Amino acid sequence: MAARSQPRRAKGTVGHPYSALNLRLVLAIFGLVICVVLGVLALRADLLALAVALGVLALVAVVDLVVVQRRRIARRREEPPGTKHSLFE
Repeated sequence: MAARSQPRRAKGTVGHPYSALNLRLVLAIFGLVICVVLGVLALRADLLALAVALGVLALVAVVDLVVVQRRRIARRREEPPGTKHSLFE
């Protein structure tokens, strides 16, 4: 079965979530930390092109963090208080 992309403005349900927001948050934080650390190391080793590429990837991770956090806040507003989500939902 082919995976389909999330339709615009579509909202997932508890039984059929469109995005694992908590997992995306963890992966974005991991990517940001790795890109920043490796970017600093690349700068210290005078590898400017690699440092710039890692800086761009770090920027993408920051944008993803903002998008995921906004979606998590919107999800929290719509759900009853006390609802818990695992890493994969």
